[in-house]
Amino acid sequence: MPQLTDHGETDTTGTTDLTETTGTTDVQGVTDASGTAAAADGTGRAPARSARPDPADRTVPVGRTGDEAGSRGAGTWMTPEEYGASRAAVWTAAVVLVTDTDGRILVQSVDYRADRLLPGGAVDAGEAPSAAAARELREELGVDGRWPRGLAVDWIAAETPGFPPEMRFPGEILHVYDGGTWCPDRIAAVRLPDQEITGIDFAEPTDLPALMDPGDARRTLSALRARINGCGTALLEGGRPTAPTALDRLGVLRTRRTPQHGTWHRGPVPGHLPVRDRSAWLFAPDGRVLLLIDRDTGAALLPLPGAGPVAAEPVALGHRRTDEGVHVRSAARLTGLPPARDPAYARLLATPEQVRELNDWGRAGEDELASVHEARSALGLPVPERTPPVELPEQGLCW
Repeated sequence: MPQLTDHGETDTTGTTDLTETTGTTDVQGVTDASGTAAAADGTGRAPARSARPDPADRTVPVGRTGDEAGSRGAGTWMTPEEYGASRAAVWTAAVVLVTDTDGRILVQSVDYRADRLLPGGAVDAGEAPSAAAARELREELGVDGRWPRGLAVDWIAAETPGFPPEMRFPGEILHVYDGGTWCPDRIAAVRLPDQEITGIDFAEPTDLPALMDPGDARRTLSALRARINGCGTALLEGGRPTAPTALDRLGVLRTRRTPQHGTWHRGPVPGHLPVRDRSAWLFAPDGRVLLLIDRDTGAALLPLPGAGPVAAEPVALGHRRTDEGVHVRSAARLTGLPPARDPAYARLLATPEQVRELNDWGRAGEDELASVHEARSALGLPVPERTPPVELPEQGLCW
């Protein structure tokens, strides 16, 4: 279904209760059967915002005659019809974020606008957002499934640029669901409809601002960071998190990831192969690892082997062979961190999976990840829980 062109307006908040008060009257107002004070303005009714309405309730407030109730003064008493009319109506939409095994994002081309979109569209009247997400993927990509995990909920204000006045855009609440990572076979099974969707592509996160509307690009990157964080649904306003995490503040994935696909090999590097660089998986006591983020670019990097004091000599983990040379990896357990030497880099703790997702390592990354967890187990460290990566203090720390 076309996005932001044919949405139906729906009242997503409902109305508020106006229930009959059955308590007794005192000089301050009315008390209901549970002993809770109702309106203190003498009307005998609780304010309209207090509870959900009974549509059949048309009773006269206790302590008032019909004439008195009809001539309301400065109180907050409303009929259900009046209260319903006072509530704002906004559009509602649902989209789905899908990535391939290289961490690129599925975007689709449509026949009614130039920029790219995530799969999804308007929520129909009476339809749950998650049901709309499933329906839209079935209609647009020919893919059946359920996508119950929310990544983000975005508030798009009515004054957002780009909406023509004749559209009378009232604002929109847009849900982003996690479509997961699709393997090549699943991508090959996509079937496009005869109209509306003209093609799909998988885009690098850094390319989204050039391909999408600015608000859509911000929202998609925020949702992707929320998925990597693993901390639940992010609340957004105009695509920006209301409570930014370290990944948001540092702007990870805003610049192109350096591909390091190649092949993963356990053990030492053969002498005839040129070594391009050396880096290390340095474990904290909880099983997370040290990760560096370039403050200027948002790029994610593994540290050098000597980035901090370790419990024992680093062990050779293996190496990755690429056209540019060999990338050597070692592993060790940290006992602490010295004060930061280079202010250009933020130091974070992240799970090995989060490090993998922030880099473009291809299939070799999965093979390397298996070796990393073998090393973690050999060091007697636990499997770390996925939580948002935490920025470490510049003054260092000890464990």
